[in-house]
Amino acid sequence: MGSKSRGLNAGKKLKGRRKKFAECNRWFVRRKYKLKEKSDPLKGAPQAKGIVLEKRQLEAKQPNSAMRKAVRVQLTKNGKQITAFVPGNLGIKFIDEHDQVIVAGLGGHMGKTKGDIPQVRWQVMKVNNQSLNQLWRGKKEKGR
Repeated sequence: MGSKSRGLNAGKKLKGRRKKFAECNRWFVRRKYKLKEKSDPLKGAPQAKGIVLEKRQLEAKQPNSAMRKAVRVQLTKNGKQITAFVPGNLGIKFIDEHDQVIVAGLGGHMGKTKGDIPQVRWQVMKVNNQSLNQLWRGKKEKGR
């Protein structure tokens, strides 16, 4: 009873069974119904452009104790607002309000938050088309 059909004309039954069990796979369902694109502010894109609305500090989760630097960004593609982490030592000093930034995913587990920063899934990559990494290393000067 437990084995699958193996006869000459078993293809239709095997195909139907495969289709039935694929619906039980959550990754298949998310891909089939494009659930990530619907819920994601970046609409499935790896990076997005936005304008800085404000600079803020977030408290790290227990057991760590730190003020993590972040910015509130309004995406230009759809007007949605997200909070993006600013990496690097004193990286926040190179970002002002109304600057144009490019944000990308932080790389947390399954697209969720990473590390001890609550509610933050994105990080700033570029400020006014200058790499934030090179800015705080002193390799480049901030334009505009």
